[in-house]
Amino acid sequence: MNDTIVRIERIEIKNFKNVGYGHLDFENAKKAGKASILGLYGQNGSGKTALIDALELLRCSLTGRTVPAYFADYINVDSEYATIKYGFKVSSTQANCVYSVCYEVSLRRDLDHTEHNTEQPSGEESYKAVLFDEVLSYSYECGDKKIRLSPVIDTRTDGNFAFLPVTKYQTIVGKNKEISTSLLVAKQLARATSRSFVFSRELLNIIRQNCKEDYHRFLVESLVFFGNFQLFVITTTNAGLISMKALPLAFNYAEKGKASIGNILIKLNEPSLIPESALNVVHKVIDCMNVVLQQLIPGLTISVMDMGAELYPNGKPGYRIQLMSNKNSKEIPLQYESDGIKKLISILQLLIVIYNKPSMTVVIDELDSGVFEYLLGEILRILAEKGKGQLVFTSHNLRPLETLDKGFIAFTTTNPQNRYIRMINVKTTHNLRDFYYRDIVLGEQNEPVYEMTNNSEIAMAFREAGNPDAS
Repeated sequence: MNDTIVRIERIEIKNFKNVGYGHLDFENAKKAGKASILGLYGQNGSGKTALIDALELLRCSLTGRTVPAYFADYINVDSEYATIKYGFKVSSTQANCVYSVCYEVSLRRDLDHTEHNTEQPSGEESYKAVLFDEVLSYSYECGDKKIRLSPVIDTRTDGNFAFLPVTKYQTIVGKNKEISTSLLVAKQLARATSRSFVFSRELLNIIRQNCKEDYHRFLVESLVFFGNFQLFVITTTNAGLISMKALPLAFNYAEKGKASIGNILIKLNEPSLIPESALNVVHKVIDCMNVVLQQLIPGLTISVMDMGAELYPNGKPGYRIQLMSNKNSKEIPLQYESDGIKKLISILQLLIVIYNKPSMTVVIDELDSGVFEYLLGEILRILAEKGKGQLVFTSHNLRPLETLDKGFIAFTTTNPQNRYIRMINVKTTHNLRDFYYRDIVLGEQNEPVYEMTNNSEIAMAFREAGNPDAS
């Protein structure tokens, strides 16, 4: 898969959280072929995190993981189900082929009847999130051969086939009745366990063994590989872990053809026990980060203090380590650095990979949390101008509006039926930050981007809340 590049190009969201409908193109048409950056800005509660959660749902689907039960609560209160469409561009440099792919999935809320469910107190009903009506479609160009957009796996059927169209089914699966029966069982099992059927291990194995068309197999395997190894979604949970004295260290590190990919949680307020196999990876990742870190924060590097081998309770070997901060020839535990530095360290290795690899996509909620605004703007400028990968982020800090091309920025609106827009009538001479402030006040876009507040009413509310006896 080294010659394959997968990019998320667009998303369409219906009835998910506070988004009745929203459509957003991720690519900047004027900067095609370079880094793909998308920064989403808007008022609190206007749909920014909904985008991040929708991309986390995508990662769950592509990796065949169980969708967490809390996604059941993300369905809009006025709807029975939510539907999300994801558009991808999948290109193979070796075969000179380009695929335009659409993956559509619906999400509903079902009662969880499993006996082992302990999330709810006794006597209370618990729910799970169920994926259904999955459709995978694509068009492609490969040399002189072109195929228009059409479904290759459409699970919207309850008949004798696990998916339609029948012609595609027979090409992918064949006519073996035992395989057909096992697929129907796998489809029901995927729904019962809140997993994607399209990207399930059961269907993937059958495609690998029976598919007669290489491009069907290539397409599914490319998306599965992307979800498992090239798509990282960093939610605000990371910031919560940092405030609780833990560092979630995300990484995608490759050396001499061997890749190490994952996320290690390292305690900061005490020595942390990590697997023996992870010790060398942590050292390598931190050495890599230090090259950039000392340029972002002059003179600062971090190091790993090895505190000896120790067995896990299950008998597996591990190592105790302590992360240290080094500046001005003085070494202190990393826990005493600011949360902003810890946040930067936790994602820095991923930013390095975005800069160097076109096949990498990183999604970060509240990227600006604790990061000095000037530094944030400069990092994003560098990634946009010279990077190769894809970065999607939300932020409240408006500094990037002054450093990024307007095509890299989108905004939320106050209209739940049209949640995401790009600013119109923005000239190259305009400062997008000032333009955004102007629009908040004057409302010159087709949709309002801010629900106005009244300062005098806010002041009165503060006064009333502080003097309950007066009311």
